[in-house]
Amino acid sequence: MRSLLSVLLIGVPVTLILTLVGLSHGMIQDSQRRQRGSGADIVVRAPNAKAVLNQSAAALPEAFVPRLAQEPNVVAAMGVVSHPIEVILMVNGVNLDEVNRMTGGLHYLAGGKFSGPDDVILDQYYAEQKKKHVGDTIEIINHPWHICGIVEGGVLSHILVPLKTLQELDAESNKLSQIYLRLDNPANTDAVISHLKSEPGLADYNIWSMQELTSQIQESVNNQGLSAFVVVIMSIGVVIGFAVVCLSMYMAVLQRTREIGILKSLGGSRTFILRIILTEAWIMGIGGTILGIALSFAARTAIQSFQPASFQMDIVLPWWPRVLALTLVAATLGALYPGLNAAAHDPIEALAYE
Repeated sequence: MRSLLSVLLIGVPVTLILTLVGLSHGMIQDSQRRQRGSGADIVVRAPNAKAVLNQSAAALPEAFVPRLAQEPNVVAAMGVVSHPIEVILMVNGVNLDEVNRMTGGLHYLAGGKFSGPDDVILDQYYAEQKKKHVGDTIEIINHPWHICGIVEGGVLSHILVPLKTLQELDAESNKLSQIYLRLDNPANTDAVISHLKSEPGLADYNIWSMQELTSQIQESVNNQGLSAFVVVIMSIGVVIGFAVVCLSMYMAVLQRTREIGILKSLGGSRTFILRIILTEAWIMGIGGTILGIALSFAARTAIQSFQPASFQMDIVLPWWPRVLALTLVAATLGALYPGLNAAAHDPIEALAYE
């Protein structure tokens, strides 16, 4: 029972590490997929805009959209206002005609396009999370919206509202957060970016290919402290694993003092005794890692069931051997003192131990 409880206590920090890594990886991947799902090849943002938008990022003149749409090799341009509401969850203000030209059209699962200024289109994940249907009212940004349509996920944002309405709510009249450009041939992306940066008034603007933008999203999130946070959680996991194994193996040594004395009286060396203790600790570490991996699948199922839009979690296979190595290191460190203590027992005293 002690060993099973030790495996469980080791599995908890393993689950925590894998869940945190899976959430960070999944949410970044989801953001990148939505950017790619726009159908764009190039993104234009204001000089001070970051890869991960903030609420004050609407600084692009709306007049840039028709101007950029007339550039060589550009077949469609779409202006968007983005308003963050949860972590990296965005409300996007859009012109549906531009969206349709850019993406080829939204795939409606229920309802249809905007018919009024307070209409909102949700994707299937956000509608499921909020338990909403077409015709319901939902409050977003302290404003009541009428749900006019539910679409498949994967395009721009979980939430789409009319462009003008969001501009008014954010007091950003005729301003945009970003402009998406679709080209006649993606192979022309670098040439078009070079041409745009040479245009009068555009030299200081951030003009990125979609590949550059998705890479910068990853870098930006890591720079905001995610990597350091993961390291802290991993360190906590190692400390917990060390403490659990140390306590468990110390109690095991106390309970097996007579058995250790018998082994030593039969010729068991110190190395032999230490190897037995370490082997048991490693088995507990491996068992805790397997349990933690299994619990991470359970965590992903729970997240997908209750928060499919706000949080996305991936199962990151390359982290499995990493957490196993961390667990084995913690188990080894935790078992060294009890193991060395057991190996140092005098066989006569051990046999007389009550």
